[in-house]
Amino acid sequence: MEELYEVTGEFDVVTLVSVADMDEFRDFLKNKVLKIKGIRSTVTSIVFNASKGARKATYEVTEP
Repeated sequence: MEELYEVTGEFDVVTLVSVADMDEFRDFLKNKVLKIKGIRSTVTSIVFNASKGARKATYEVTEP
């Protein structure tokens, strides 16, 4: 987990997570986040592009 924010509105918490792939994300969600007492549901959004001033992710593609 890279960043965590308590927010107002429809959601209580927004967190930014950086993972290598969707399998790692599913594992993080299932085995970490959803095991936290009190968490009943989650909503996921995926960033496809970062605007000026935003952190840019570095991706490395490896062959299986």
